[in-house]
Amino acid sequence: MKQPSRPLATRLSLYAACLLLACTPASSAAGDAGAGPLGVSAVTVATARNARVGALFAAGRRDRLRGSHFCTASVVHSPHRSLIVTAAHCLDARTGALVFVPGYRDGRAPYGVWSVRRWFLPRGWTEGRDEDSDVAFAVLGKRDGEGVEDVVGANRFVTGAATGAETVTVTGYPDAREAPVSCANRPSPRGRTQQRLACPGFSGGTSGSPWVGGDGQVVGVLGGHQGGGSTADVSYSVVLGARAAALYRQAARDP
Repeated sequence: MKQPSRPLATRLSLYAACLLLACTPASSAAGDAGAGPLGVSAVTVATARNARVGALFAAGRRDRLRGSHFCTASVVHSPHRSLIVTAAHCLDARTGALVFVPGYRDGRAPYGVWSVRRWFLPRGWTEGRDEDSDVAFAVLGKRDGEGVEDVVGANRFVTGAATGAETVTVTGYPDAREAPVSCANRPSPRGRTQQRLACPGFSGGTSGSPWVGGDGQVVGVLGGHQGGGSTADVSYSVVLGARAAALYRQAARDP
């Protein structure tokens, strides 16, 4: 998992990134892939589309959300309209009930608080913490008969995309912030099974952040190598292939 404590050189790098986040106009945060300058992070503009990304919390914090989110997740399309994707390491150590808050910002839940009903972890992760299996899904409960997708919409979970074929936008919730940050850049390969993305400011709490292409396709999930990265400036994702596709199909057909 992305960790908040780092060596001095990395902390200095993170400090520079935080200055960048404070000084960059919010309009430069990429709401869709390709918007804004590449490799620049900024506070995410609050839009209906960005509400598909949210934060994860322990269920006991549902009435006092501020300062307690621990990972990021996002809504992806499914027939039951109640599916989110995140990193496997965000869920495997959790023994209590969880909630997902789409569009979370400054202690508020503008689109409601959604209970996590069940989650799906790949065998490669549960049996050996294989960093090439660091992706997971969770099914949420309904609210007033609606799924989360009915309220905020959803991106599409896509496997088999060529790494670096297009610019992606990554959006996530750093532990130290009460609003998400976004950055657009083009991923590059790290071997056959991992991909990397250079964007500053993605520290602890951003694990599980979706990498979204221009057509609303989730082609990566922040995690994998080094739990998503040992610094705030470079993040990783599993290359989404056949195993991720099989896990998605299992979670998507959950009754």
